[in-house]
Amino acid sequence: MVHIDPERVARARAAAAIVAPLAPVIEASRRLPEEAIAALTSAGVWKLLVPKAYGGAEASASTLLAVIDEVARADGSAGWCVMIAATSGLMSAYLDDEVARAAYGDDGAITSGVFAPMGRAIREGDGYRVSGRWPFASGCEHAAWRMGGVLLDRGDDGGPDLLPSGAPHVRSVLFRAAETRVIDTWQTSGLRGTGSHDVEVNDVHVPASRCFSLFTPPSRHDAAIYRVPFFGVLAAGVAAVSLGIARASIDALVELARGKRGLGSKRSIAHRELVQLRVAQAEAKVRGARALLFDAIGELEARVAAGAEAKLRDRAVARLAASHAASESAAAVDLMYEAGGATSIYASHPLQRHFRDVHVATQHVMVSPTATTLAGRVLLGVESDTSTL
Repeated sequence: MVHIDPERVARARAAAAIVAPLAPVIEASRRLPEEAIAALTSAGVWKLLVPKAYGGAEASASTLLAVIDEVARADGSAGWCVMIAATSGLMSAYLDDEVARAAYGDDGAITSGVFAPMGRAIREGDGYRVSGRWPFASGCEHAAWRMGGVLLDRGDDGGPDLLPSGAPHVRSVLFRAAETRVIDTWQTSGLRGTGSHDVEVNDVHVPASRCFSLFTPPSRHDAAIYRVPFFGVLAAGVAAVSLGIARASIDALVELARGKRGLGSKRSIAHRELVQLRVAQAEAKVRGARALLFDAIGELEARVAAGAEAKLRDRAVARLAASHAASESAAAVDLMYEAGGATSIYASHPLQRHFRDVHVATQHVMVSPTATTLAGRVLLGVESDTSTL
């Protein structure tokens, strides 16, 4: 059963109306302007998944997806930043109460994070000495706290700290923005406004209270959202951004088709059978993919809300739904880009931006063909590493 909070979605839609005209500014500046951040803060999107104890909404994953969809429809980069900040807000449930209140107590608390273990943490006193560099740190420039994945190391050339299984010990570390350095690397084809630069730390001492594992469900908070697998929520969020961009591309093509006339024709290209076919195909792709995504996430939420654990098969189907939504969204945008003809290539028309943005979103590892293959392995009963499902 899908539970979506209509008030949260309505607030996001109102903020999206402010964000939409800022799309050219967002792309040119490669970050969200203060006006967009203020509107999204007022809508409460950053703290959607933060516990109520810290002033968050404790919203359902389905509500999160609907909110991301709304914002991404206005601007893909803004939708992506909302996705990253909101899913990073889940970190609050893993942290000690004192740290969580410091990081998330403010109404405008924005965090960002990269879970990939690109850093090294060596035990030192009551914490860790951490160094590392993390690419793709979306929204880092407006985040007061930044997270990076690390491999624990025993130090003194003792080598990596291994789990009983023999696997590396992966943890996540939360840094204050002042403890990090942003390296301007984000010169990309799409989602340029996300400011997904590299973030670096060098020999920063971090207390143990700011080090946690995303592979173990949090135990301090009881809401269902904290029992839905973290990586499942992240993948679904990426998919929701793609769906919002795809919906925007259909909107843009329909508006274009109603006003654009073919060479020598008195009728708009909306009367062309091929354009009609492409719009219908794109609509079916987006609606079908969205329905599957919300159905799969809804099943996961219903199971954990009833007190049961998320079954491996349900987790696999949710990941399949996310990967499918990302690829179908890209296919829908491609259809709209093609139907727009030469108009689609002009920087002044939104279709070219939708085309670039959606194809950057599909490159995320959470919705890659590898993720789809993993889902297939689970459905076939083939033994696999399912730690990131």
